[in-house]
Amino acid sequence: MRAEPILLTKPVEGTPAVVSDPEALRRACEALTEGTGAVAVDTERASGYRYYQRAYLVQLRREATGTLLIDPIALEDKLDPLVRALEGTDWVLHAASQDLPCLAELGLRPWRLFDTELAGRLAGFERVALGTLVEQVLGYRLEKGHGAADWSRRPLPEDWLNYAALDVELLLQLREAMAAELEAQGKLDWAMQEFDAVRDAEPPAPRVEPWRRTSGLHKVRGARQLAAVRALWEARDGVARKRDVAAGRVLPDSAIVAAVLADPADEAALRELPVFRGQGQRRMSGTWMRALRSARQLPRAELPEPSPPQEGPPPPNRWADKDPDAAARFAAARAALTEIAEANRLPVENLLLPDLVRRTCWEPPADTGAASVADALRSGGARPWQIELTVDALSAALRARATAE
Repeated sequence: MRAEPILLTKPVEGTPAVVSDPEALRRACEALTEGTGAVAVDTERASGYRYYQRAYLVQLRREATGTLLIDPIALEDKLDPLVRALEGTDWVLHAASQDLPCLAELGLRPWRLFDTELAGRLAGFERVALGTLVEQVLGYRLEKGHGAADWSRRPLPEDWLNYAALDVELLLQLREAMAAELEAQGKLDWAMQEFDAVRDAEPPAPRVEPWRRTSGLHKVRGARQLAAVRALWEARDGVARKRDVAAGRVLPDSAIVAAVLADPADEAALRELPVFRGQGQRRMSGTWMRALRSARQLPRAELPEPSPPQEGPPPPNRWADKDPDAAARFAAARAALTEIAEANRLPVENLLLPDLVRRTCWEPPADTGAASVADALRSGGARPWQIELTVDALSAALRARATAE
């Protein structure tokens, strides 16, 4: 029978005081440089409260150093000692792609990276949340509960700091265990290639027409109503950006759609709608009404298209009508990649990026030999281990043709 996991409600060594002044940072960095081995790293943001995805707390842990909790807001423009202390160190993060952008804003970048979440995926674990892996692999249960809190709040409550410190308490041990598991499965080199790709990834390009992600947009009909959604979304985004407040807290998506569907004649009518009756929204009613009027006055040529601009191939469920051979290629590729992924205990999306598979099947190289397909995968960002596992199967799949009825 499996032993009951040990519940950790606070760090074994206690929760350290938050480093929030230059002298405390100097001492913390001295302790960090005297430590040994990799550095466990985590951040806390305020995603549901703030517009910008900045770090409001940075947690670090290293052998012989212990845990450090650093307030980057209080130390803004004074973090050079930390940048120097972390130069050349290996970092251990969980779901690194979520934390690396806000750390880079602080001038903090890893020399080498180990991502325990990605390691869990490659090792074949079905559930890879930090708490789940720590429990399954190390036998500890972390007390959670404040991940969605407003970390821009000051001072930070003690139980929040306990939570934050626990996020790095066992990260180094988890790294060792996951590295051993990957080594035993012959996947450690695969993982290191993936970690390097995460570390070196460029920031994602801005979304084209981000207003089209407004929840409930399917209720809107016609180009003029779409223009009204766009105008309200852009007005809200400007307010949210200026105030550094999450856009949904400025005006919910549901209120944008409701206002567009109601098409109020003036501010008084707008204020009669749910959400807009509140004191805060009443003060903003002029802003929202100006946005609605601007959409009404747009020339027809400036109205948005009914559908978003096409980026890349069409959805695969349309391929059979548009290009039956492409549909046949995609079906063959998907079956072959699923078989390879299952044989190697990998999620198929980690074997090869789904978007790269779709693009390659929609527009295959003229030469579908293994060498040309390998070049196409490489140019699409596939790592050597992925190409080695998939190139022959994908090359064969790209020669599939639709069967005549």
